[in-house]
Amino acid sequence: MRDILTTRLGTRVMRREYGSLLPELVDQPFNDVTRLRVYAASVMAIMRWEPRVSVSRVQLHGATLQGQVVIDIEGRILDRNQALSMCLPLQLGGGA
Repeated sequence: MRDILTTRLGTRVMRREYGSLLPELVDQPFNDVTRLRVYAASVMAIMRWEPRVSVSRVQLHGATLQGQVVIDIEGRILDRNQALSMCLPLQLGGGA
């Protein structure tokens, strides 16, 4: 799932639709609108490219002045009925 979320749309040869909108949000201001877009981009990409997973929660944690956040994703691996928890560091807000 990390590969799905961090791959920019249009960059995968022969699978231009693969990936998510998260890389497009890197330089966006860190506000409520961007937070909502991060949630939506994460869930939409996982639903499309990883049908074996059902997402139940997406949260952002640890926002710093430099724009570093962590995306926490929780859900279930459907074929095993196993809990899933994943953390993905992300740079938002144009920080270096």
